Amino acid sequence: MSLKERGYSVLVVSAAEKLNTGLSEFLTGPLYGPVRFVGAVSAARRLWNEKRYDFVIISSPLPDETGVSFAADIASARAAVVLLLVRSEIHDEIHERVVGQGVFTLPKPFTKNAFLTALQWMESACEALRKSEKRVLSFEEKMEEIRLVNRAKWLLISELQMDEPQAHRYIEKQAMDRSVTRKTVAACIRDFAQFF
Repeated sequence: MSLKERGYSVLVVSAAEKLNTGLSEFLTGPLYGPVRFVGAVSAARRLWNEKRYDFVIISSPLPDETGVSFAADIASARAAVVLLLVRSEIHDEIHERVVGQGVFTLPKPFTKNAFLTALQWMESACEALRKSEKRVLSFEEKMEEIRLVNRAKWLLISELQMDEPQAHRYIEKQAMDRSVTRKTVAACIRDFAQFF
């Protein structure tokens, strides 16, 4: 996938202006945007309820809470890729608490290269998450098609006194003859059945 096809919206939750200035230098260009900065978890939760972000970067602690629970909630819902920045002296403890939910952690202070590497990990994780979401959508679409076709078969059985193999063959033949999907034929049968 090319750079043009990728793009990541970012929510940064940090009360440290110096850190925010440094992060804003990395989160520029065509790859990252829009980028929103907030200084408290309560503000981040409000923003999150309004719009989903691909990346959530949290610098712990924050004025209203540590941010650890917020990070775990977002990551465990597989709604975004989360990076939690924590003081180096408590990094191992926090990492153990959140690794099971899929939260990335980075000890503070960190180098430019460490942060850039973390962004690359987040990009990889986000792309995997996007592929997973596409598979789930594809599966759900297939299940919807099966349900629709089964309802159409039931309508053919109940209204036209076909048996199940006849109803199945009828839908298959109509789809082939008309060069459409079985789902399209089933939808037509459903729509037509409303007039019975």
